[in-house]
Amino acid sequence: MNGIRQCVSIKRLNIVLHGLTISPFSIPKLRGSIAAKYPKFSLIHNHLDNEQLNYAYPSIQFKIIENKPTIIGINEGIEVLKQVFMDIDKLDIGGKIQQINEKSSQLKEVDIGQVDEPISYKFISPWMALNQKNHAEYRKLNWAEKRTGLEKILRGNLMSLSKGLNYFIPDFDNVQVQSRLKSVYRNFKNQKMLCFTGEFETNFIIPNYLGIGKQTARGFGTVMKK
Repeated sequence: MNGIRQCVSIKRLNIVLHGLTISPFSIPKLRGSIAAKYPKFSLIHNHLDNEQLNYAYPSIQFKIIENKPTIIGINEGIEVLKQVFMDIDKLDIGGKIQQINEKSSQLKEVDIGQVDEPISYKFISPWMALNQKNHAEYRKLNWAEKRTGLEKILRGNLMSLSKGLNYFIPDFDNVQVQSRLKSVYRNFKNQKMLCFTGEFETNFIIPNYLGIGKQTARGFGTVMKK
């Protein structure tokens, strides 16, 4: 076990929807279908009362894990998903009604926090690291500069994750990241987006199946310990 400086435990609820046949590219449709079915739950669609987007770290995230559609809930998202879990039996996904044959859930306490020794992780879905502005800047860099820039962004993602989970990083200056990433393009809202897959090491505990980076609610940037 790593020498823990300061970690906290959070609750993570996994809901698996058995019987649905969808690809990772259809995760936004799955999320949209559930958001339309339960419009009162803003944590699902991430819109505020004034129709503005909520840019806080999403407490409900939609993913494909081990080829199964899965919804992850953390913090206040857990109570919302408990209501959805009891009620949902079929969904309209892209104009096709699909029956949910079986549902399973697992509520677990998991750790997050800074540690002394590096931990190895892999992205099990593409990491969307760049926005329009830093994408243009990224293209101008050489290989070494690109790697350094991505590691800096990844460190920033750990800060955003921590804020979203109400965790204060005790010594952020000493959070280290080393990566082995490769670029991959994914279609998102009819645009090709530069994303990244691969592995990285950091002296920070990231709970399995949580996402980092952009569009984590739609399944991007899902992390798992190696």
